[in-house]
Amino acid sequence: MSQQSTYEQIGGADTVRKIVEAFYPKVQKNPVIGPLFPEDIMPVMEKQYLFLTQFFGGPMLYTEQYGHPMMRARHMPFPITESSAQAWLSCMKEALSEINMSEPLQALVLERLSGPAYHFINTAEQE
Repeated sequence: MSQQSTYEQIGGADTVRKIVEAFYPKVQKNPVIGPLFPEDIMPVMEKQYLFLTQFFGGPMLYTEQYGHPMMRARHMPFPITESSAQAWLSCMKEALSEINMSEPLQALVLERLSGPAYHFINTAEQE
């Protein structure tokens, strides 16, 4: 029996789309990370959909359109602190809860995303 990818476990494309659609309104309202995002959030949402699909083990949509994700490099222009990473993960946790994802799958998704979230930190907290 083959191991299911995270993508398959969470429900594939429909679930990834729901996550992205629930997530970004929370990001935009978040005082820590909201200002880092453009007013026109739709292109960001689409890239996130493509990336998460691929990141969770689905089709390589992001790479097909944009090449290797190189996510740390793509996030370098933005000041990302530990608080930013925590805020991002908190918004994601709220989004997963909002779409009624089961607790075990929420934990799996957040665990998978925690590594990259903290890997992107490139700025010290301001005192």
